[in-house]
Amino acid sequence: MPNRGLDAQGYIEREGSLGRIPRAFRPVVAAARDRVLDVFGARLHSAYLYGSIPRGTARVGRSDLDLLLALREEPTDADRADARTLDEALDKEFAQIDGAGTLLVGRAQVLSDLERHDLGWFVACLCTPLLGEDLAEYLPRYRPDSLLARETNGDLALFLPRWRERIAEADASEEALRPLARYMSRHLVRTGFTLVMPRWNGWTSDLTEMAEVFGAYYPEQAAQMREAAVVAYEPVGDLAVLRPYVDDLGPWLAEEYARVHGIKKPRP
Repeated sequence: MPNRGLDAQGYIEREGSLGRIPRAFRPVVAAARDRVLDVFGARLHSAYLYGSIPRGTARVGRSDLDLLLALREEPTDADRADARTLDEALDKEFAQIDGAGTLLVGRAQVLSDLERHDLGWFVACLCTPLLGEDLAEYLPRYRPDSLLARETNGDLALFLPRWRERIAEADASEEALRPLARYMSRHLVRTGFTLVMPRWNGWTSDLTEMAEVFGAYYPEQAAQMREAAVVAYEPVGDLAVLRPYVDDLGPWLAEEYARVHGIKKPRP
């Protein structure tokens, strides 16, 4: 039987490594590492890669560069502006990537009790150390249980009103709607997967596999979730794709999630 992303003790294995970075993306990662140090210097506690690049599944010209930076103090508006400038420069310089995104967090936030099964789990299991001391050393090991499901994706209902607003406000052009389609599709597929994750007893970051696993437990919604996984990889800017996310699949998923796992602890 495959290990389904778990070690011999049933804990989620950390995915990704620097050794898996495809050759085409190594110059991008090297530049990002150097510039993160230049920009944040002593403010930086640690830096991580996550997503398809450290998993070794990135596609040239299609995949984005995902960075998480843990600062010694809580990020400021100036830090966020620096991160946006860094992202824009990397995206402009390297044709290998389709955008760069830097997530800024504070060290204390990652290690807080409130974030232990959300941001803490994300760093410990889905992030690959790039610079500095690895915060995973201070975090527990994680099983694919209902607590993890609740604290990672048990807040979909909070997103839906804002998604409706973004759809209503968006320019109806393909260019404007494609990023929304990618973001919403990924969020829904991951939420659908974590809904059934404890029953499946495993972890995967492959969106296609996530949709298939979900569909085995919810056959009536399987086709919608498979379509969302396709859009997550190949986004299309079409309102006819987005509206069912907020009018049909999303509300159903939020209600079912709350019924099965409960609601995520409120954040400030």
